[in-house]
Amino acid sequence: QVQLMESGGGSVQAGGSLTLSCAVSGQTYSSSYCLGWFRQAPGKEREEVAHIEGVEYTTYANSVKGRFTISKDNGKNTLYLQMNSLKPEDTAMYYCAAEVGECTVVAGLGDSSLVPYWGQGTQVTVSS
Repeated sequence: QVQLMESGGGSVQAGGSLTLSCAVSGQTYSSSYCLGWFRQAPGKEREEVAHIEGVEYTTYANSVKGRFTISKDNGKNTLYLQMNSLKPEDTAMYYCAAEVGECTVVAGLGDSSLVPYWGQGTQVTVSS
């Protein structure tokens, strides 16, 4: 079992920045997990934002590429999402996600409902 706990959401104006954190606990936190971030805005489908595989292989959705940075600190068992140049369309509930082994559903490959581990979510609101 893996437990995920997000923090760091809030309200900012367009152009501002936020850093989300996801504390990972339970089974050994190691490079054998695929970790990622999803988001879901009201009335919209959940979408993959970014994921990290292994030590530093990262992938981003086109909508956030160049503005968001995903990283992890193995010593602190924490996943991060640094969000810069925020836009109103980034407003959503952000969720941390994990799966064992290679990235598949966490990478947006297939039905996201098959992601085995989710955090409770943290709200990000960007005003214009």
